[in-house]
Amino acid sequence: MGKRKKSHQSHGTANRPRFWGKHAVSAALDNPDRKVLKAWATREAAQFMQFPQDVAVTIAEAPDLGRFVPADAPHQGVVIEVEPLEDAWLDELLTSPPERAVLLVLDQVTDPHNMGAILRSAAAFGAIGIVTQDRHSPPESGVVAKAASGALERMPWVRVVNLARALEEIAEAGFWRIGLAGDADTDLKDALGPDRVALVLGAEGAGLRHNTREHCDAVARLPITDAIESLNVSNAAAVALYAATAR
Repeated sequence: MGKRKKSHQSHGTANRPRFWGKHAVSAALDNPDRKVLKAWATREAAQFMQFPQDVAVTIAEAPDLGRFVPADAPHQGVVIEVEPLEDAWLDELLTSPPERAVLLVLDQVTDPHNMGAILRSAAAFGAIGIVTQDRHSPPESGVVAKAASGALERMPWVRVVNLARALEEIAEAGFWRIGLAGDADTDLKDALGPDRVALVLGAEGAGLRHNTREHCDAVARLPITDAIESLNVSNAAAVALYAATAR
C-alpha cells in the first residue's frame, strides 16, 4: 500500500480529515469502524446528533464553524474530525463474492467530488466495492464524504499500488472486465456477459490509460447522442452501474 497523501488545508488533513453536513457526519457517527476525534456543533445541531460520550463537543455559532471547512461549504451546523478508515484489501473483497456481483475500478479519477458521487452511486446500485490506484485517487476528505452522502462509511474502497496487477487478480476471481471508452465499437449492453462484472472507468479527458485498457476483456461505450462529447465520469459510472445491475 502506498502512503496516504498529506494536506495542509485548515479544514483537515488526509490523516485527520474533517467531515461536515448532517448526512456525512451522521453516517460517520453510526459507523463502529470510524474513530471520531473532535466535534464542533451549534447548540441546535448538538441536540440531535448522537456524539460518542468520549468525544468532547465544542459548541459554536454557525459562522464560526465556517472556519473549519472550505469556503461556502454547507456544514449545516456540525463538523467532526476523524481518523481515516482502515484500509480495505483486494483479496478480502474478492474472497467468495456473490454469484452476481458488480465491481468498480477507477483509473486515476482524482476529483474528490466525482469520487464521492461514484461512492454514492456504487452504494445505491449494490456494487461490492471500488478499486482505485493509491497514488492517483483522492484521500478521504470532507468533500468526498459530503458528495458520498454517507456511502463513504458503507462502500469498501480498495487502494492498490499497481492497477494492472489488480485487474489480473479481479479476472482470476471470475470477473469479466469491461473498460468504458467513447471510441469503443460496442455498446455496454452488448458487452455484458458473465454475472460477475468489473466496470473500469478512466479519468475525465484522459480516459483509460493504454495499459489499463489492455487489461480489460472488452471495451464498450455508453450509447449517448452526438449532442455532447462525453458524460462526467460520475454520471457515466451511475449509468454503467444501472446497466450492469438491471440485466
